Amino acid sequence: MKRLSQKKMIDIVKQLRKSKDLTQEQLSVETGINRQMIGRLEKGEYMPSIPQLEKLAEVLEFDIPDLYVESDPMIYTAFRGSGITKEEKDGIEHMFDMMMASKQQLLLRKVMLHEQG
Repeated sequence: MKRLSQKKMIDIVKQLRKSKDLTQEQLSVETGINRQMIGRLEKGEYMPSIPQLEKLAEVLEFDIPDLYVESDPMIYTAFRGSGITKEEKDGIEHMFDMMMASKQQLLLRKVMLHEQG
């Protein structure tokens, strides 16, 4: 499964902005994204909305799919080889699924708050 890499996005935005001799202020004007938000984005403190990401890709000329990386498969080595029952294994899987769903909910809320703000 692929996921958006914030690190890759930061690296690409910084590199392309600098290679085009654009200041953060100039990129702000061309994209309509506040200059402070661009600074925070380049520090990894801000995740742009989808329309903002599309505008960055258009102005800086990169493809959004280039920001995706392959996720590492989840391997829970702590439980390997220990004599756990199927019921315990199912419970552990359920617990991890709930944790991942909770994390996704938090990320969605964060994105929605940025879009509303």
